[in-house]
Amino acid sequence: MNALTEALQISKPIKVVPRSRNLEALLLFFAAGLNAFELAQIQLSILERMTTDLFTYWLPPVLFAFLLHLILRRRASEADPLILPIALVLNGLGIAMIYRLDLATIASGGAELFAFRQVMWTALAMAIAAIVILYIPSQLFLRRYVYTAMAVGIVLLLLPLLPVIGTTINGATLWISLFGVTFQPGEIAKIALIIFFSGYLVDRKDSLAVVGRKILGIRIPRGRELGPILVIWLASIGVLVLQRDLGTSILYFGLFLVMIYVATGRAFYAGIGVAMLITGGLVASRLLDYVSRRFDAWLNPFEQANYDAVGGSYQIVQGIFGMANGGLFGSGLGGGVPQLVPLAESDFIISSLAEELGLIGFFAILALYFLLVSRGLKVAFRHSDEFAKLMAVGFSFVIALQLFVVIGGVTRILPLTGLTTPFLAAGGSSLLANWIIIAMLLRLSDSAVDRQTEVITR
Repeated sequence: MNALTEALQISKPIKVVPRSRNLEALLLFFAAGLNAFELAQIQLSILERMTTDLFTYWLPPVLFAFLLHLILRRRASEADPLILPIALVLNGLGIAMIYRLDLATIASGGAELFAFRQVMWTALAMAIAAIVILYIPSQLFLRRYVYTAMAVGIVLLLLPLLPVIGTTINGATLWISLFGVTFQPGEIAKIALIIFFSGYLVDRKDSLAVVGRKILGIRIPRGRELGPILVIWLASIGVLVLQRDLGTSILYFGLFLVMIYVATGRAFYAGIGVAMLITGGLVASRLLDYVSRRFDAWLNPFEQANYDAVGGSYQIVQGIFGMANGGLFGSGLGGGVPQLVPLAESDFIISSLAEELGLIGFFAILALYFLLVSRGLKVAFRHSDEFAKLMAVGFSFVIALQLFVVIGGVTRILPLTGLTTPFLAAGGSSLLANWIIIAMLLRLSDSAVDRQTEVITR
């Protein structure tokens, strides 16, 4: 009887966790060890001893990273195993450098410290990333809210212009202030706009790609199909004029150009978009005083008038000297003087890291970013859903473009814009937005592959 009962027993499917999650756990241990080593080196170099403060800046990000890992094991077991460890390494390195700059501030008698605040924002950002993974089951959930995302994005962009809560810092009106806490809503707006762009372009990609008349062998879209490009261009100019922010203007318009090119496959849109971007930039450099000062500091940074001017090239020149001082191998964490550069913990954290880690360390950081972006593009390549493809491209490219604009400004390839380096620079709104992007890439990568369930007969 027992043998018959066992033979008739219904087989139960048992979910087997993929080996990629074990690889992710191994990489997280390596990332945690690397971040602990960075903090220990800074303390030994500056304080000449190790203190328990190390755990204050090391433990919260590591614990939240492993919490995310456990959530992925249960809710997104097929997610990409490299994305989370890379984000932890970059975030931890940023905290370590900000802590190093805080120690220099304390030594000089200053009181404005950023490292502990960065740790708290990191914990909050990673907690919200966990919520995103838990409560957004797939890209199909977001597809229902495409135009809601557009409205949210527009509202977030306009919030800093309101007279009561809008705040101007360093000449740019990008922040809102509530109960003593400043926040940059434009960072979240870019996520909402990526969702809207993805839904809009999926719905209109056929008319954008094939409709229109041919002129000199080039198919020119109808005027109403060119309308979205004109609207986004005007919105970018509006950000430049009203909020006095060159970087955000470039970011939004460049993001839309890439997404429309990926959606349609037509170089025409990219070409006309770049022409509009260059034209707008040149006109702004002649009509807007703060843009012309940025261009003067970019083209002639060592000219005495530009060097001494308020908002001139002093910051750029100091950053260049700092990177030159680092050389190939760097001065070592805690061994340089990156605090001599204004805003070394935010706008110029790349030059701070390049001084103390050297050219080799600088390229290692770039390699981590390239790997992160390539994993995001791989998600887009593997996904069968067009909406998810465009979102993955948008989320990946916004990190790549922001990094290019920031490093371009620090190294004088581009005018200085004031954008933050993803995960590294001090700033809560930037951290929050980038960890949401990480969560979205993890969710999209989980739905990009066919799940396989192993059935074991007992």
